[in-house]
Amino acid sequence: MKKLIYILLIVPFLGISQEKVEGVILGMDGNIERPLPSVNVYWLDAGVGTVTDFDGLFSLPYKAEYSTLVISYVGYETDTLTIAGPKKMRHVLQSKGTLDEVVIKSRNQATSRSFLKAENVINVSSAELLKAACCNLSESFETNPSIDVNFADAITGTRKIKMLGLTSPYTLITTENIPSIRGAGQAFGLSFIPGTWVESIQITKGAGSVTNGFESIGGQINAELVKPSTDDHIFVNAYEALNGRLELNAHYNAKIDDKWSTGVYAHRNFRGKKNDRNDDGFLDAPLMEQINVMNRWQYANPETGLVSFINFNYLKDDKQIGQTGFVPERDRNGTNFWGGEIATEKYGATLKLGYVFPDIPYQSMGLQLAYSNHKQDSYFGLRDYNIEHSSLYANALFSSIISDSRHKFKTGLSVTYDDYQELVETTEYDRVEQSVGAFFEYSYDDLEDLTLTAGLRLDTHNLLGTFVTPRLHARYTPWDKAALRGSIGRGKRSANIFTENLGLFSTSRAISIVNNGGDIYGLDPEIAWNYGVSFLQGFNFLGQKGDVTFDFYRTDFQNQVVVDWEDVNQIRFYNLEGESFANSFQMELNYTLAERLDLRTAYKYYDVQTEYNSGKLERPLTPSHRIFANLGYETNVKSKGQHWKFDVTYNWLGKQRYSSTIGNPEELRLPEYSPSIGTFNAQITRVFSPRFEVYAGAENFTNETQDTPIIDSENPFGSNFDTTFVYGPIFGSNYYAGLRYRIN
Repeated sequence: MKKLIYILLIVPFLGISQEKVEGVILGMDGNIERPLPSVNVYWLDAGVGTVTDFDGLFSLPYKAEYSTLVISYVGYETDTLTIAGPKKMRHVLQSKGTLDEVVIKSRNQATSRSFLKAENVINVSSAELLKAACCNLSESFETNPSIDVNFADAITGTRKIKMLGLTSPYTLITTENIPSIRGAGQAFGLSFIPGTWVESIQITKGAGSVTNGFESIGGQINAELVKPSTDDHIFVNAYEALNGRLELNAHYNAKIDDKWSTGVYAHRNFRGKKNDRNDDGFLDAPLMEQINVMNRWQYANPETGLVSFINFNYLKDDKQIGQTGFVPERDRNGTNFWGGEIATEKYGATLKLGYVFPDIPYQSMGLQLAYSNHKQDSYFGLRDYNIEHSSLYANALFSSIISDSRHKFKTGLSVTYDDYQELVETTEYDRVEQSVGAFFEYSYDDLEDLTLTAGLRLDTHNLLGTFVTPRLHARYTPWDKAALRGSIGRGKRSANIFTENLGLFSTSRAISIVNNGGDIYGLDPEIAWNYGVSFLQGFNFLGQKGDVTFDFYRTDFQNQVVVDWEDVNQIRFYNLEGESFANSFQMELNYTLAERLDLRTAYKYYDVQTEYNSGKLERPLTPSHRIFANLGYETNVKSKGQHWKFDVTYNWLGKQRYSSTIGNPEELRLPEYSPSIGTFNAQITRVFSPRFEVYAGAENFTNETQDTPIIDSENPFGSNFDTTFVYGPIFGSNYYAGLRYRIN
């Protein structure tokens, strides 16, 4: 501030001694002028520019051919000044007073879409996550129309998600931009991140940034965790459901000194109650017990520009599945009762280190390091499946500008190492994957109508070869409160065929891999291009704000590992020969009906087809039509903070194609398509004070259920047993209650 005061005092009185234009840029904060950091100041058409420092100060060289100075900053009117010679100046920018991002906001939810970013990103805050029980990350998308949530089978209770009509392996899932749900974690990994640990979620449609790797095809989901420096000093969340599920979450955060903070986060869930509402002899949901602990350290030193996060985590998760009469100690390896156990143990550590150059605020360096070990021992009836996955990840980044901050870039190097050891029944599948890559990403922002991000990375991989990954995102504003986006990108990945299709073990199907000489289970890597356009329009109607969005995305596979369920006696894996694509269209409307009463509704259409050996078919269990609606209301907050919150969510799924059952006896055959189904969820929250609140809710309160989710459940060791034809709820209505208590 001393430097700022000095400039303000001497500007009127100084003569010019150097060929420079320098001064201070300020903005209005109410009626107060405040210095603006990182303002773009540049000579028009000269390629010479700079940005202001933390005190709003700048300095630019002056030449006689320079005449037009442009001063621009997000959220402020861009000013163009005619400069006749070197001078010292003081300039105040005026706020645009227009919307920078559309925010659909209520006391129950908070989601936003930026009007300014090149990428199509949906931001989901912690306020949105609280509108449902949200016990883990896989259950965090029930109120978001961009993500589809369903059960993978009738046995394991696994929630699977889909995005743009594609299953979760085609979506890069990261925790604080470090890849986290991959490899052995594909089946249950989302359920291993407790909901209370999540501060916000960013959902990116289309191929993601090259800085996060080459595996993203359909999009990216990033979960930001709560920070020890900003999370509650003490937080407790307790939950109990009618289906016997009990959960307890506890956070403890402490400030060590003016630079260090730490937090300890513990999660425990348990379900010991056996439920069999449809009387098929099988558990509607597995018995389970999970212990999950994380210790998080945060370091921040504004004087040096150094910030860091260090995480240590440990998880132990046990599940029992199968018939209600199954007793593991008595019945394992026998045929009296069909059942199984899934025991998972995982531990790991991550380090994020960032450095912002104190005198160059637009320039920074970062380092991400992660290690994890994931071990799963499991059996399903008489079928064993074990996997151990050790993973190392390193990513180094450097960010700066070219000429001025309209032109930014990121560049860096990444290294990955994955060691897989799998036992599938009696066959071992072991492999090591390692890669080294370099990337460069350029971003342009004219601070008015156009932004774009173009990225390119080159990777060399011991099994996938050496290849290039291009990505491009662009945004254009054709008129007020509008954003038109386009994207294109390529992704490449190795398919972990067993963890990504874990339900196959809960069938009598034989496993058949058509080996064509590839390096991953004898198969080739998957390669796909994703193209997308999106249009966002904000509006005011009857004095209330709203927005409407239209998205269309297409994914074309150059190669794919086809998962073929069309023969009831086997599941076949083979490389694609022909066409495979996924078309996704979504229309979403968000509107504030009245003060504190918000509506969100969406319609989605999918056309997902693959060339199987038997011909081109719709992807099984993928509805072509989906309708979503959410209504949220919050009463007026009184002086002591006491108020109510209400939320209702409706999900309707159209008919879904079953894979062929023509090979079954007639009484065990299914129709070509499932029925359509619609479910309602609701939650009421009573906030007694900023410290204490209670909530109660109902999932599927109209009690919609699927008839006979298990084929031939009476003969689980027979040749027709199959648990994978699941299109809707199995348990029926479920009611829950919980409380949240916090000390700041």
